[in-house]
Amino acid sequence: MILLQNARLIDPAALTETIGSLLIEGETIAALGDIAAPDGAQIIDCGGKCLAPGIVDLGVKIGEPGERHRESFRSAGRAAAAGGVTTIIARPDTLPAIDSPETLEFVTRRAAEAAPVRIRHMAALTKGREGREMTEIGFLLDAGAVAFTDCDHVVTNTKVLSRALTYARSLGALVIGHPQDPGLSAGAAVTSGKFASLRGLPGVSPLAERMGFDRDMALIEMTGARYHADQITTARTLPALERAKANGRDVTAGVSIHHLTLNEFDVGDYRTFFKLTPPLRSEDDRQAVVAAVASGLIDVISSMHTPADEESKRLPFEEAASGAVALETFLPAAMRLFHAGALSLPQLFRAMALNPARRLGLPQGQLSQGAPADLVLFDPDAPFVLDRFALHSKSKNTPFDGQRMEGRVLATFVGGRQVYAA
Repeated sequence: MILLQNARLIDPAALTETIGSLLIEGETIAALGDIAAPDGAQIIDCGGKCLAPGIVDLGVKIGEPGERHRESFRSAGRAAAAGGVTTIIARPDTLPAIDSPETLEFVTRRAAEAAPVRIRHMAALTKGREGREMTEIGFLLDAGAVAFTDCDHVVTNTKVLSRALTYARSLGALVIGHPQDPGLSAGAAVTSGKFASLRGLPGVSPLAERMGFDRDMALIEMTGARYHADQITTARTLPALERAKANGRDVTAGVSIHHLTLNEFDVGDYRTFFKLTPPLRSEDDRQAVVAAVASGLIDVISSMHTPADEESKRLPFEEAASGAVALETFLPAAMRLFHAGALSLPQLFRAMALNPARRLGLPQGQLSQGAPADLVLFDPDAPFVLDRFALHSKSKNTPFDGQRMEGRVLATFVGGRQVYAA
């Protein structure tokens, strides 16, 4: 039994902040509010710091199987615990892809053995993520898959995709799409515009995202499947998302923390740690997407944690691998939005914990009696300078290296057990 006293309780469901205590009994939250210490309880004084549901991170790449040198379940789990992430939703873009019940069972077992946090897996929508033949969605659901996606390998064959969506709908499975026109975005390194032209880099129009999203929405209208867009990063896609929701489609959308806190100019002098998929957008797009998170139009914020080794990043910008690690920098980066007055702490945790858990049908992400005791205790104001070599991830490709940040995780609890202490 653990009593966390004198905490600033962040409730993403009620969108409130209150000073109080929280009692953990076993693996669940037993009580909240003004609680007298029960006999024999371990008492932790939170010193007025913030206590929130642990982050449910939808869309984390882990290198097992095939790329353990980039990230393993053990290193990702340690990074997550240090970053306040209590549930990782892992992507299937591994080598080989997670496209069969046998592979899914293997990674599920490995994750449970090695990681101190919860890890749930998405499975590939098509075999080998090649877009030619759909996977055995029913068997993969039975084996524990929480959603189906080919990640950034967009399925170009609309007949294959429509069949997969129809089958997914019959089973109630969630399909996660990557809204991007693959023809337009092939070979692009940045968002097209004046900056791309001045740098001589191949760009992709922001409309490529809108075109990809419009195609997916037409197929959702045809099939009635449950759909989540992994990243909406441009202002031009937002009206289409709003229309889809207003028309009663079972559609949600996410965005990465990098697209909420960085813009196209951060690429600067060809800094490959800022090369992402989709590429960083204009400041106008960034502000529009932040406002969409605040209004609830965009439901989920994720880290889109994508480890890449030094060899794949130390290349000319066009050739360098895309992606950045973010499990440990997720919370401090989100605090930039809080300190700028763009989003409140309950709004942030609604998008980082409650909404992703609800979308996947998981009980996590809540600060309520009977909910799993997956919690993060953090100081939103603690300043530090980020040193990428101090990160727990095997790969160190973070765009925030050397930057002044605020927000430190003090303790992380998973199922009532403390898995991290600062």
